[in-house]
Amino acid sequence: MSSLSAIGRLRTSARVQRRLSIGLRLLVAVILIIFSVFPVLWMISASINPTGTLATQKLIPDNPGLGNYRVLLTSGQFPFWRWLGNSVKIASITSIVSLAITTIAAYAFSRFRFRGRQLMLRTILLLQVFPSVLALVATFLMISQIGDVLPFLGLNTHAALILVYLGGAMGINIWLMKGFLDTIPRDIDESAMVEGATDWQIFTRLIFPLLRPILIVIAILNYITTYGEFVLARVLLKTSEQYTLMVGLQIFAGAQFQQRWGVFAAGALLGALPIMLIYLILQDQIVGGLTHGAVKG
Repeated sequence: MSSLSAIGRLRTSARVQRRLSIGLRLLVAVILIIFSVFPVLWMISASINPTGTLATQKLIPDNPGLGNYRVLLTSGQFPFWRWLGNSVKIASITSIVSLAITTIAAYAFSRFRFRGRQLMLRTILLLQVFPSVLALVATFLMISQIGDVLPFLGLNTHAALILVYLGGAMGINIWLMKGFLDTIPRDIDESAMVEGATDWQIFTRLIFPLLRPILIVIAILNYITTYGEFVLARVLLKTSEQYTLMVGLQIFAGAQFQQRWGVFAAGALLGALPIMLIYLILQDQIVGGLTHGAVKG
């Protein structure tokens, strides 16, 4: 009887510990959800607050309406759609070009052996250690001087901004892509070479289709990072017609941020829609690419 009672106490203790563990996890999950969702709810509340000021901001505003959205989209005070289009254009071009260059460079580093290979890889990794803000002044001066010779690559041009983004994005992406390529067996290359295939044919017809998961992940990460970047765009772009959405909203708010808080919140929410759509459309590919890379690594 004593042994049975001891077993019963152990089972009861185990159930209590399990329930405490589940309760603690649920509590942490609820806290994290509130922490994540509350800023979004606050922005939605601000966007439908008719007063549009920080002084009168409440989580549940009085007489909510869409006045801030009408001011944002139809008042003509600032070119919201142009700024949004600029952001989408710059992010798309940067992602596509960066992905193409990154893939070819990573393939060369992974499959070929040449003098200076290790030194170049270490240099690329070392450059990523230093934040891009450290090179802000040098980048501004360099683009300014290039613009004296090639105006289409000078200040206040999207081409110059894309060029700077490409230089900052390819470093870590080359390492990520190379790590993925290293997991693909070289037997594929050797078998194709026996059949007389060239390196370009091996890359385009055999290796490239296998890179689809990591290509999608890198492209999306590049797009999101470029779309939301502010500092470089603020320094290199000078006129309202060239502004990205982030720069345009910041300039628009300016010193009247407290009075224009509602319109600013409406612009921020509408500006987040492209990123949300990308996640909703490509969520399966994102998860698949991350887990596939984790398994291979």
